[in-house]
Amino acid sequence: MSNRSIGLLVLAAIAVFLLTQMLYSVDPTKQVLVRQFGAIVGQPKTEPGLYAKIPLIQDIQRIDSRLLDYEAEEFEIIAGDQKRLVVDAYARFKIVNARLFAETVPGGEPALRGLLDSLINSEIRGVLSSVPLHAVLTEQRASLMDDITRRVNGKTKDLGVEVVDVRIKRADLPQANSQSVYNRMKTDREREAGQLRAEGDEEKQRITATADREVAVIKADAGLKAQITMADADAESTKIYADAFDKDKDFYAFWRRMEAYKQAFGSGGTMILSPDSDFFRYFNDPSGPAAQVGKK
Repeated sequence: MSNRSIGLLVLAAIAVFLLTQMLYSVDPTKQVLVRQFGAIVGQPKTEPGLYAKIPLIQDIQRIDSRLLDYEAEEFEIIAGDQKRLVVDAYARFKIVNARLFAETVPGGEPALRGLLDSLINSEIRGVLSSVPLHAVLTEQRASLMDDITRRVNGKTKDLGVEVVDVRIKRADLPQANSQSVYNRMKTDREREAGQLRAEGDEEKQRITATADREVAVIKADAGLKAQITMADADAESTKIYADAFDKDKDFYAFWRRMEAYKQAFGSGGTMILSPDSDFFRYFNDPSGPAAQVGKK
């Protein structure tokens, strides 16, 4: 190979090298910063395409423009009612100002994740330490996490980063506290059950007393009506007896004495009376009602 051929190959290699150093591409998922001797030149390139830079003098820095996820290490907090809680949180964030991010976070995305770890941990502790445990375990947690997101985002916007969301994946009691909390919950439920039973017994007694009072009133009304009816019947009976007595006084007296004989002799007992006693006067008086009945 001649010296001229070697020279052409060297020139071609240098041209290819300079061309690769001069041109760079922008991916749709990235933002590209151009640095000249370490300083940022111009605005970030965000539109996909092929761009040129000064070879050997300028270089590029690629920064992700997608929505990124952050997983926090679980940590323990103390809620507002002094209950301990183990929290496992995550966040989603996006680098919205590549130049500001590059200037304020020289370590790039790994350094940002370290900052997020500290910020999220601090804000979760600050918010959840002011509320009771049940607020973290109920639907109120959503509003608490929105508050935490606003707080974290307020501190990361100066870094060119927008924190879209902070959420708690898991919030559990420490293992050492689980049994005591379970026992306390069991005691509370038993107390509520006892209270409900007591209220049920009280309601039962009230209903029973009302029913007994109504029964007593009904019986009293029925007794009064029965007494009135009996009194009316006695009055009617007395009137009938009186009318019969007025029609034939001797026969009425005789009839009453016959009823007395029936009751006296029908009892099966023994009676010792004088034959001429007043009790037997209808047996001894041939002209009395008995004789008149016989004539009839």
